[in-house]
Amino acid sequence: QVQLVESGGGLVQPGGSLRLSCAASGIRFSWYAMGWYRQAPGKQRELVATITTGDTPNYTDSVKGRFTVSRDNAKNTMYLQMNSLKPEDTAVYYCNADRTILPTMRSIYWGQGTQVTVSS
Repeated sequence: QVQLVESGGGLVQPGGSLRLSCAASGIRFSWYAMGWYRQAPGKQRELVATITTGDTPNYTDSVKGRFTVSRDNAKNTMYLQMNSLKPEDTAVYYCNADRTILPTMRSIYWGQGTQVTVSS
């Protein structure tokens, strides 16, 4: 059974920091590209950051320079360090695992989400 469990969300003041974690089980973690997505109320889910199996990160423009994605394959865990948080970062943050061998051979898994609220 595949599980992705996010943790580390919470309430933080503008300018503050949070570190999210995504612990994976039931998959060979090192084979999967991992990603963080978020969904704010009334908005579509959007990509925040991804990290490849080769540790190459990618970020959406709005978080570049503020967020850092990393992974520890030995711990089957991905992280998102979020600094200089803004109210517009408020959302439910979801962890994603993606293994694409061919367009028709793809395994994708999602976590249940963790709430991040940035407010004074």
